[in-house]
Amino acid sequence: MKGWLKAGTALGRLRRTKSQDDAQQIVVEGRRKANGGRSRVFITMAVFFGIYATITGRLVYLGMQEPETGQFFGGGRMAASRPDILDRNGQVLATDIKSASLFAEPRRIVDPDEAVELLSTVLPSLDYEQTYRKLTSGSGFAWLKREITPRQQNEIMQLGIPGIGFRPEKRRFYPGGPTASHILGLVNIDNEGIAGMEKYVDGQGLADLRATGLVSASSLAPVKLSIDLRVQHIVRDEIASAMERYHAIAAGAVVLDVNTGEIMAMASVPDFDPNNPFNAHEKDRLNRMSAGVYEMGSTVKSFTTAMVLDAGKATLNSSYDASRPLSMGRFTIRDFHGKGRVLTVPEVFIYSSNIASARMAMDVGIAGHRDFLKRLGLLDRMQTELPEVASPTEPKEWKQLNSITISFGHGFATTPLQTAVAAAALMNGGKLIPPTFLPRTQEEADQVAVQVLNPRTTMDMRYLYRLNAEKGSGKRAEVPGYRVGGKTGTAEKVVNGRYAKDKRFNAFLAAFPIENPQYVVLSVIDEPKPEKPGMGATAGSNAAPIVANIIRRAAPLLGVKPEFGHESGALLVSN
Repeated sequence: MKGWLKAGTALGRLRRTKSQDDAQQIVVEGRRKANGGRSRVFITMAVFFGIYATITGRLVYLGMQEPETGQFFGGGRMAASRPDILDRNGQVLATDIKSASLFAEPRRIVDPDEAVELLSTVLPSLDYEQTYRKLTSGSGFAWLKREITPRQQNEIMQLGIPGIGFRPEKRRFYPGGPTASHILGLVNIDNEGIAGMEKYVDGQGLADLRATGLVSASSLAPVKLSIDLRVQHIVRDEIASAMERYHAIAAGAVVLDVNTGEIMAMASVPDFDPNNPFNAHEKDRLNRMSAGVYEMGSTVKSFTTAMVLDAGKATLNSSYDASRPLSMGRFTIRDFHGKGRVLTVPEVFIYSSNIASARMAMDVGIAGHRDFLKRLGLLDRMQTELPEVASPTEPKEWKQLNSITISFGHGFATTPLQTAVAAAALMNGGKLIPPTFLPRTQEEADQVAVQVLNPRTTMDMRYLYRLNAEKGSGKRAEVPGYRVGGKTGTAEKVVNGRYAKDKRFNAFLAAFPIENPQYVVLSVIDEPKPEKPGMGATAGSNAAPIVANIIRRAAPLLGVKPEFGHESGALLVSN
């Protein structure tokens, strides 16, 4: 019994000891669980704190930034930054300015009717029905008017309409207004280039950068053009005055550096104000210098004469029979100022003989004639930065009659700018240089130039140009001290498939100083009338004076010094 009691006492101690161990283990486990739970809470709190701190920091950062390309606000796209465009001397031609645009949060609009009526007192042109639909759409955001003036913004703020706000934007501004409108082009409401050099700039990577959101105003370097704003102003001023003086429907001119291919100035009127381009797409406001194609009349005889000289088929001492009209099938070729005799090559040029020019083309042959014009780039679409460039037109199949009429400027059409570029090759030693609206050095020009004529041919053409200004139809292009040479072109326009006697497209193609030409100047005037009753309306009486006025005013700015020791240097040789 005693042994059993001892055994029972020992068992009891053993059970109490086990119970105490279990209780202690439970306490330790509880403490462990309690400590682990608090750690998870702390970790969770730290994570949330980090997230909210990051979001808060980002919002503060964004709130301090200027709105840039690619950002959106409630569905309304922000206008992008664009680089400044400068002329060759650093004058600003186009830049961004800050403006404000009006938007609404329709969900917050209390009384749409009242809101539209109040806004209309400041913005009379606001479309009532369209604005009302936007305000009642229930959306979170709607543009009401882009690019309003500071005064309009202030007046709308005074109205105190709930749910109406303003967003800062970038607006393109052209300090010169229409002065270089056809060159600079346009941007749309989102500040994207849609015409002219503005469109060209977008095509050089700006649009891609904008799409990736990497465009900022500070990162955009200015784009410098070859244009001289001072000369550009002179050119536009002279053609606008000429259009009025000669009662024409349009006029245009270009000044081209014959050694580099740089366009120094180019204008066409009527034009438009890129700051308010409501009429930019009207048909009459076409850029006639690069986007219009025309039969250039007798200016083409420059190329015909150069062709026969360059082919070795004639020299300045050669002569052509222009004593009687030239018959070709049922067509008869006549001279407008016929001499009724054999003419030397210089006489053919200054008397602008159609008959002799036709004989020159016949000497070279159809294939040779077309090859020569193609070599000068007159039959292909011109390659340059400006997007608005038209393609020339020519007969689908050249026949003898086509070659003859083209020799004096009828039957194929090209752009005036293209004509000026080809004429530069007649003056600069025979190099065809692609035109550019960007600055280009002589070395860069030499790399892209193509030798298309014998330099001797260009020497002969300089002589002929000068001779025509002294003794031919270009007398009114004379500018004392600047030795101008050139060729007139008076072409009847084609109306409904027939040449119209009373509608002309006149041109004067010139170079100066003629002993070592630096610039080609081409003027055109569309459907001119006599300045006064009894006066003529030929190119010599209207297009030539435009060139003279441009050279007189622009030559000193272009660095060409007048010299008076070369006057009356050209002599006319007659058989």
